[in-house]
Amino acid sequence: QVQLVESGGGVVQAGDSLRLSCAASGRSIGNRAMAWFRQTPGNERDFVARVGWTGSTTYVSDSLKGRFSISRDNAKNTAYLQMNDLKPDDTAVYYCAVGDENTYPLWARDYVYWGQGTQVTVSS
Repeated sequence: QVQLVESGGGVVQAGDSLRLSCAASGRSIGNRAMAWFRQTPGNERDFVARVGWTGSTTYVSDSLKGRFSISRDNAKNTAYLQMNDLKPDDTAVYYCAVGDENTYPLWARDYVYWGQGTQVTVSS
C-alpha cells in the first residue's frame, strides 16, 4: 500500500501562486508515475499533470501549460504541483495519485493510489 497526503491548498486571489505537495509513504514509489488531478462538485476528476518515476518526464494538460508545472523529489518521496497565475476556474479539490509499477498513465482509472485531496479556492 502507498499512502498519500496532499498539502499546500488554500484560499488565494486571482494571479497568486500556490505549490501543492504530495508526500508518499508505505511501499516504494521509485518506479511509479505520480500525477495530479482536480475535481469540482458534480464533475469528473480531470487530469492536471503527471511525472515519470525519474522526474525527467513530465506532461501538463494543454490547457494548463505555461501556468502549472509538476516535479518530484524521490529522496523525499514527494511530488509537487506549482501553480502560477491562478484563476477562479482553477478552484477545485486537487488530488495526488500514484500509478502502478512501470506505467505512465494519463487516465484517472489507471492510477492505483489516491490522496484525500486538498482544496484550492481562487477568488476574483
